[in-house]
Amino acid sequence: MNSGTQRIFSFKNEELPVIAGFTAINLERDLDDFTTFSPVFNLAYLTAYKAKIEAVRELVLPYSETVEGKIVTEHIETILQELIELINYLEGYLNLAGKTIPLNPADFGLVQLRKSVHTRDLDEVLNMIRPVKNNMDKYKTELSAKGMTEAFVTKFTQAGLSLADDKNKRYIMVSGRAALVQNNMVQLNDLFMQMKEICKIGKTLYKRNDKAKQNDYTIAYLLKQVHRTAKPSDNAKQQAAKTIKPDVPKQD
Repeated sequence: MNSGTQRIFSFKNEELPVIAGFTAINLERDLDDFTTFSPVFNLAYLTAYKAKIEAVRELVLPYSETVEGKIVTEHIETILQELIELINYLEGYLNLAGKTIPLNPADFGLVQLRKSVHTRDLDEVLNMIRPVKNNMDKYKTELSAKGMTEAFVTKFTQAGLSLADDKNKRYIMVSGRAALVQNNMVQLNDLFMQMKEICKIGKTLYKRNDKAKQNDYTIAYLLKQVHRTAKPSDNAKQQAAKTIKPDVPKQD
């Protein structure tokens, strides 16, 4: 393994096994034509190519991490929903406190915190939890007089800690996977080169007499099909997989 190996294809790592999978389907369909052209392209070649695709698929997006990532995302969503209720309650206590607390909801940090929760901006949520918690501590006497309990404060604090923990889990998952993929870039490049070989022969066979099949062996065309057929859930996974820095809310 060589961590310095450069990627030789321009699209995303996770798109490689998808495009290669398309070419495997096409090659299986047209295997007789390929074998007639050259005995190199036989059933054993196709079987080995499929195995290589599955190995890369597991490398760039393993099922176990897909499931774990979904669990983390669902937990984040649950905490954010709970946080909305906590914000609403806290604003109620603040309103009841009236002039005994010289801050309006915006100054207290509740407006921006609520906005960041609604937009699912996790970084901003964690940033805004800190000043809100500081104000809760500063005006604890006044807020407690209007109904804020220790249990409420603990629940609010725990929401921030849970979100930071989930963010760190996501960071570890993404950064660890990125390092593993980079260390195995030779494997991805090898699959890409074999896919190029298949596509080159496919275009040689069909460029004059079958435009549709020529497209089936054109990488740019196949990549467009990947983008066209991507589901919203797939796009959400890709967004969630962006590298982010870990964060832990400070306990001031």
